[in-house]
Amino acid sequence: MTPALALGARVWSDLIDRDLTIVVPVGAVEQHGPHLPVDTDGRIAAELAARAVQAVADQSGADEIDVLLAPTIAYGASGEHEEFPGTVSIGAEVLELLIVEYGRSVCRWASRVVFVNGHGGNAVALASAVRLLRYEGRDAAWWPCVFPGADAHAGDTETSVLLSTSPDDVRADAVEAGVTAPIAELMDDLRAGGVAAVSPSGVLGDPTTADADRGAAMLASRTQALATSLHTWTVRDDGRLV
Repeated sequence: MTPALALGARVWSDLIDRDLTIVVPVGAVEQHGPHLPVDTDGRIAAELAARAVQAVADQSGADEIDVLLAPTIAYGASGEHEEFPGTVSIGAEVLELLIVEYGRSVCRWASRVVFVNGHGGNAVALASAVRLLRYEGRDAAWWPCVFPGADAHAGDTETSVLLSTSPDDVRADAVEAGVTAPIAELMDDLRAGGVAAVSPSGVLGDPTTADADRGAAMLASRTQALATSLHTWTVRDDGRLV
């Protein structure tokens, strides 16, 4: 992504009298097995958002929109991973308040804001916060980094994406299959004891099948989906951008 599209690189006078759409990646700091970094969710959200912002900026025409990528909100609600060192969770309540105040502030000078969510555990807080922002008259939305057919956590999907974007940060010698049972079968134990109660390694899925080319294809597909959503800007009742 070109530096001109990064909010963090702008000065305030760059932003006067612009009909801006601000794209905000939201991640988490949590264990991702013995082979992926703890900032995996934020990396994926930021990479996908940056590519979509660039794709939108590269398109011209009557429906052209003025879009900037904001710095990532790094922390999220990751209580289910707190039995593992490296996890830092701010909890759903704090995350919801953070998103509300962020939206109230950014919408003082931007026309729209969308939060691109990289961690499933953030979804309830994001949806609740965005609903309030929209009730207050602010044009806010959220969008999930959900890959079709993805496994649950630190498995084939996330490992494939990171192999395509950050191969040096994937510890190939530590890749091992985790628990591959359907989440529905694990849910009671997950609710009672978190991920550690069902998977000692923290992996829910099988990263041994991960492939960089497949990860790149998944990322490209979701990038196009987000870019399209930014153009059409259709927001559901729960605040999700579709």
